[in-house]
Amino acid sequence: MAAEALPGAAVPLELRRERAMVCVEYPGVVRDVSKMLPTLGGEEGVSRIYADPAKRLELYFRPKDPYCHPVCANRFSTSSLLLRIKKKVKQRAATPGAEDCPQVKFEMEILGTISTTYKFQGMSDFQYLAVHTDENGRHTSMYDKVLMLKPEKEDFFNQELPLYIPPPIFSRLDTPADYFYRPDIQHREGYNNPPVSSENLIGLSRARRPHNAIFVNFEDDEVPMQPLEAAVQTWKRVCTNPIDRKVEEELKKLFEIRPIWSRSAVKANISVHPDKLKVLLPFMAYYMITGPWRSLWIRYGYDPRKNPDAKIYQVLDFRIRCGMKYGYTPNDMPVKTKRSTYNYSLPITVKKTPTQLTMQDLKQGLGPSGSTNARKSIFNKYKVKDSVYIFREGALPPYRQMFYQFCDLNVEELQKIIHRNDGAESVCTERDGWCLPKTSDDLRNAMSGMIRQALRSNRPALFSSPGKAEEGKEQLPYEYAEDEEEDEEEEEEFKPSDGSENEMETEILDYV
Repeated sequence: MAAEALPGAAVPLELRRERAMVCVEYPGVVRDVSKMLPTLGGEEGVSRIYADPAKRLELYFRPKDPYCHPVCANRFSTSSLLLRIKKKVKQRAATPGAEDCPQVKFEMEILGTISTTYKFQGMSDFQYLAVHTDENGRHTSMYDKVLMLKPEKEDFFNQELPLYIPPPIFSRLDTPADYFYRPDIQHREGYNNPPVSSENLIGLSRARRPHNAIFVNFEDDEVPMQPLEAAVQTWKRVCTNPIDRKVEEELKKLFEIRPIWSRSAVKANISVHPDKLKVLLPFMAYYMITGPWRSLWIRYGYDPRKNPDAKIYQVLDFRIRCGMKYGYTPNDMPVKTKRSTYNYSLPITVKKTPTQLTMQDLKQGLGPSGSTNARKSIFNKYKVKDSVYIFREGALPPYRQMFYQFCDLNVEELQKIIHRNDGAESVCTERDGWCLPKTSDDLRNAMSGMIRQALRSNRPALFSSPGKAEEGKEQLPYEYAEDEEEDEEEEEEFKPSDGSENEMETEILDYV
């Protein structure tokens, strides 16, 4: 209810707490609300962003342009009121010789409380318009040629057009930041830079990470017999409690049972903090970069190139095949990717601050959750499911790209392919190792058929009519559907580094 007040007078107002509102500080002069709302995605779009605290509100100054890059607003918790004030001026009848003195009254009303406010504090991203500029400097719009707004004939797709491939986003940050470039290093007179053996050398002035891993190529003549002294000292410095010594013994037993392991397989068999595992693995094994045992950790002194029995430990880079010719698209696959460019920190998302672990946490073998709770679950806290390194018939892999060792393919048909030349291994090649040529290709074809059959049996709607396929997308009847939520919780605390989409390259970057 509005209250009237004269200038300079105090007026009590009724506070309507039941009307909670959201404030958007719009970076512009709004003259037509019906034109302003579409720039924010409409009421539905604003409501969707408001329901997710991790999202930022996007404003498109050209909402009908699909190539428009938005400016983003940050979300703030506020304690504000929306106050409406009306000024009423009543003109009095003018009398001869008297000054015109109108009567002024104010009507005030509190419309509601504001607990959330969106403020546009960042810079707008660069814009790239669908415009072609000819040699004479004339601009021609290409929107009607690159956007298909209605069903078109074949001529539409065969027309000659200038190359137009705009990036989906130009900048990942919308706030200015200081780069703090390092000044050129001043060396003593006569100093020469060391020779560079690779064209792609990163971080000449950055200190190497003290993990001290030994990398071996397939062409190298010999393999290391023992770790570097620095690797031994680093592990001794970190290994300060009984839990660490127990983990060391467990890993030693694993390499006695099997001389070659992937990091994923190790994490599925023992519980150890990922940062501590980076220090422990170089203490136990060396890392093969190329050849059939690439991306694997090999026990010191063991050379798989001289032992035909090592063929069961060779690696298989397997990727789930997606596409219409296989009966399903990537969006239909109920298997998530390990990492994606769409998961990077973009201006439209709010980046969560990761929990920082101190050296004291690593020495104690505990995470930041507190010693009491951590000690109770320390033996299983960092363990992952064995599906990250074992392939079973009828079950889907947890990721679309997997690195399996041949011995972890628990399917009789696949083992027959691997052991086709048992006893007849003559030479170890970099591509196929001790196996027959094209063995990896045969394994991938057989595994792809098994995955397709698993999808067909568990989600028949995916391979039927399009209408039924939409209904089948909601439910995942096999066991992996229930495990996915647990995996999300584990990955939220320990995500893989964003070094590369290739797991092997990412692991190497951890030690360089």
